[in-house]
Amino acid sequence: MAIQPSADASVQAGESIEAPQLQIFVFGLFFIFGGITSLNDVIIPKLKELFTLSYTQAMLVQFCFFTAYLVIGIPGARLVKRIGYMRGAVAGLLTMMVGCLLFIPASQTATYGVFLLALFVLASGVVIVQVVANPLISLLGKPETAHSRLTFAQAFNSLGTTIFPVVGAILILGSLATVTADQLSGAELDAYRTAETQAIVNGYLGIAVALAVVAGAVWMARNALKGERHTASSGLAGLDLLKRPRFGFGAMCIFLYVGAEVAIGSLIVSYLMQGHVLGLEEQAAGKLIGFYWGGAMIGRFIGSAVLRKVSPGKVLAAVAIGAITLIIISTQTTGAVSGYSLLAIGLMNSIMFPTVFTLASEKLGGRAADGSGILNVAIFGGAVVPLLTGIIADASGSLAVALAIPALCYAVIAAFGVYARNPA
Repeated sequence: MAIQPSADASVQAGESIEAPQLQIFVFGLFFIFGGITSLNDVIIPKLKELFTLSYTQAMLVQFCFFTAYLVIGIPGARLVKRIGYMRGAVAGLLTMMVGCLLFIPASQTATYGVFLLALFVLASGVVIVQVVANPLISLLGKPETAHSRLTFAQAFNSLGTTIFPVVGAILILGSLATVTADQLSGAELDAYRTAETQAIVNGYLGIAVALAVVAGAVWMARNALKGERHTASSGLAGLDLLKRPRFGFGAMCIFLYVGAEVAIGSLIVSYLMQGHVLGLEEQAAGKLIGFYWGGAMIGRFIGSAVLRKVSPGKVLAAVAIGAITLIIISTQTTGAVSGYSLLAIGLMNSIMFPTVFTLASEKLGGRAADGSGILNVAIFGGAVVPLLTGIIADASGSLAVALAIPALCYAVIAAFGVYARNPA
C-alpha cells in the first residue's frame, strides 16, 4: 500500500539535501514497512487455526494493526518534530523491534490477546517510520525530481508487499501439524499452540535482528541532515477541511480504499483454500498472496503512464468498476477463474490511493499540509472494513457474501472518480 507524505511531519528546508546514501536508506524503509504490513495476510490464517477463531476474531489482527494509524499518527509526528528525522527513524525502528520481540511472550503464553498487543506495538513503529520516510524522500534530492523519487520509493513498498508474504508463507504456514487445534484441549492444546506459534516467533525474530542492524546504522548517521526545521502545530489541524465536499468525499474514499484492499488481502488464503475455488493447502495459498500485491506494483508503472493522458478521475472510476467486476466474477464462478480473478483485484488497486489523495487535495493551497495529515489518519479504514467483512462472513457463513463489503467500498470510490473527473 502506497502512503502519501504525512503533513504532521512537514519540514521547511532552504535547499534540497543531496545524499544518495540516505535515499537508499529511505527506499529500504519503504521496503521494510510495506513487507511487514503484508505479513498480516499470512499470520491471520495461522492464528485463525491455532486459536479456532471466527473470521471476525481473526480480523482483529488488522483492526489492532491499523488502529495504530489513528492512535499513533499525530503523536508520532510530534515526536519526529521534536527529535528530528533520523532519530525519529531510530525510534520507529526500535519500536518495531520491540513489537517483534513481543511475539516471544505471546507464543510462550499461547494467548491471542498478547499477539494482538505485539501487532499494535509493531504497527506503532511502522507509523513512526512512515512519518519519517514519506516527507524525507522529497527532500533528498532536487525538487524537480521529487515525484520520480516518491514513485520509485513506492515501488520498493510494493516490492516488500510482494516478497514478504511469499517468504512468510514458507516459514510460517509450512509448519502446521497433522492435527488441528479444534481436536485438542487443555494442556495438549496449550502445548500445540506454543509449538506451532514458534514458526511465527522465528520469522519475527529474524525481522527484529534486521531492524536492530538498520537502527544502528541510522543512529550512526543521526546528524546527516543539516538545517532541519519543522513547522509547529497544535490539536487536530485540518479537521475543518472535512467540510469541503471534495476533500471530505476523498477522505472517506481513502478510508474505504485501504479497508477494501486490506480486507481482500486478509481473506485470500482462506478463499483460495475453499474446495470450489482452488482447494489449495494453506502454504500454497499463502504463496499466491504475492500475485495480489505484485499486481499493485505492476499497475503503478502502467498507471503512471496512463494518468499522463487520461483524466485521473475517469481512470479512478474505471479501475474501481474493474475491481467490482472482478469480485462479481470471482464470487459467481469456480476453480481457477474464481481464484485468479480475486488476485487480479490487486492490479485494479494500484493507482487508487495516490489518485484519490491528489484529487482530494486539489486547490488546498497552504492547507495542503493539514489535508495530508487527515488523509493519513483515514488509513484507519484498514482496521474497520476488514473487521466488518469478517462479521459478515461469520453471519452469512460465506466468504463470497462477505466480499460484498469491499465491492461497496469500490462503488463509492467509483462515484468519487466521476465526481472529481474535472479539476477542482
